[in-house]
Amino acid sequence: MAKYRDVFLEEAADHLAEMSRALLDLEKEPALVESIDVVFRMAHSIKGMAASLEYESIAEVAHHLEDRMQEIRAAGRLDSPEDFGLLFRGLEGLERMVAVVRETGEAPAHDPQLADSLKSPSGSSAGGAPKKA
Repeated sequence: MAKYRDVFLEEAADHLAEMSRALLDLEKEPALVESIDVVFRMAHSIKGMAASLEYESIAEVAHHLEDRMQEIRAAGRLDSPEDFGLLFRGLEGLERMVAVVRETGEAPAHDPQLADSLKSPSGSSAGGAPKKA
């Protein structure tokens, strides 16, 4: 398991760095499709890697970030300052969670507040049912 954890940590660090660069680019140009796609793909990759190692808390946050990015992809741009703040909070949350794995070797605790804040504002996720009020 330690071998896979090391691969996860290395790849997650690379993905998070790419995500950070893409978000900074989006701050300058909110309709930069390439950067929107990068954030989406990096969240998707982190989600898959985390789920395969049973880091469910990381997979959950990455999943909601991926869903949010799917909606932004559909819109073709990032429109509100609140969305930028939310995406950066998601990135920072993932960075903290990956740091817990690096420091302890264990899955981090769930962060329901972060996960809920990243949930789609339309109340649905890419593959799920609408959120109940």
